[in-house]
Amino acid sequence: MSSLSEAVSSTEHPSRAGKSAVAEDLNRFGPNVKFQPVDLVQAKKYCKTLAKKHYENFSVASLLLPARLRQDFYNIYAYCRWSDDLADEMGNTAESLRLLHWWRTELAECFSGIAKHPVFVALQETIRTHAIPREPFDHLLDAFVQDQSVTRYNSHREVLDYCRGSANPVGRILLKLARVEDSASQQLSDRICTGLQIANFCQDIGQDARQGRIYLPKDLWQRFQLTEAEILSGAPTDHLRFALKVWVDLARTSLVSGLPLVKQTPRWLARNVQLFARGGLTILNNISLSNFDVWTHPIEVSKKQKAVLLLRAMLSPRSTRVADLSTPRGSL
Repeated sequence: MSSLSEAVSSTEHPSRAGKSAVAEDLNRFGPNVKFQPVDLVQAKKYCKTLAKKHYENFSVASLLLPARLRQDFYNIYAYCRWSDDLADEMGNTAESLRLLHWWRTELAECFSGIAKHPVFVALQETIRTHAIPREPFDHLLDAFVQDQSVTRYNSHREVLDYCRGSANPVGRILLKLARVEDSASQQLSDRICTGLQIANFCQDIGQDARQGRIYLPKDLWQRFQLTEAEILSGAPTDHLRFALKVWVDLARTSLVSGLPLVKQTPRWLARNVQLFARGGLTILNNISLSNFDVWTHPIEVSKKQKAVLLLRAMLSPRSTRVADLSTPRGSL
């Protein structure tokens, strides 16, 4: 599953500190600890430190944000980071489910006016200031819970349903920060977030397989005569690369169809949409250029590509031109 950084930008992986850091956080602020209440200043500082510690590119994204919204981003990221870690870093499904249930209880108390955990102390102010409903936060938790038991998907439709919980709520939250609430913009945001999530699946198909998860839907297995063992093996067979190409094309279509969102949002959000959507398109193009082999060498965005993406986001935030990124150049 993806945290805020991954859902909003499939081009990067957060610099996660691993199980030891998560255990340290739980020992400080977990359900079995009696900790001293923190005030709003301390809570904000905690969220900011957490965001900058885990997400190495947050400083870049922050350049495109109004100063007045940066702390809100830190607070939202901290919520997603904790949720993600409770789901993926416990090494035990039962323990993850127990902790996610606790985290949902903390969320409910936050919305009822009670906040104890520093993340929720800070997040409560963001929620009140921007009138963010509870629903998208709950949907994200639903997806993390689903990841504990569902590791196979029968169809692309089921994958899209998963993305509605795992990725699309992030876009809906960001639209609330921008005071954009029309349904057309929400639908465009959903397409971008879904495209980024599937791009992330394409990029990490080998890594997910090593963890026993296969997001590639079974209708593509059948279409290309793939077996579960073949997908889990981590070997880039021709059939597997053909299936990945179809998935890459679907992710690209979703991103391109959502890009007109940049014409309907404040300039600061348009810049971020440009950065993230074109980052997703770049990673898909890089997968294509690798002949759809994401197993034998990692697919990343180069430093030069990052610089170009950032410059373009700053100079052309309303652009919807995608001719340079929307067509695969690899061959099978």
